Amino acid sequence: MDIKEIQNLIKFVAKSGASEVKLEMDDIKITIKTGTESDTPTVHYAPVTPQIPQVAQPLAEAQAPAVAVPTEATAATEDSKYITIKSPIIGTFYRKPAPDKPLFVEVGQTIAEGDVLCVIEAMKLFNEIESEVSGKIVKILVDDSSPIEFDQPLFLVDPS
Repeated sequence: MDIKEIQNLIKFVAKSGASEVKLEMDDIKITIKTGTESDTPTVHYAPVTPQIPQVAQPLAEAQAPAVAVPTEATAATEDSKYITIKSPIIGTFYRKPAPDKPLFVEVGQTIAEGDVLCVIEAMKLFNEIESEVSGKIVKILVDDSSPIEFDQPLFLVDPS
């Protein structure tokens, strides 16, 4: 978008009587506000830059406390013997079929393949999530009534 197009857009918005217009395209974001104290439109122009994840420097890792590394490694080894049941969809996680009903599963409970573990609400539909493994629930990783992402870990199951 060149400067002439932006100027024409400002004039159009000022004549239309709109108080604020936001325009977002692939490479820019423009916000035009009218009706300010000076009665002239104000424009906020921000080029959009792709977010690049930053990589940790090796020096930062060397300066990290030595205690944190073994603790994380130990937790990862302990959890590696468990099977993680993950969310197949995005939605809201519920541990009960209804507010007045009992929980589907609790920590320490033995489950069989096909047992319902929870319900995930997605687009006003309640989807029962069934276990694909048999074992014992070791940990529930999500709070009741909380939003969840696709492939987010929900339960840890000890298959033994």
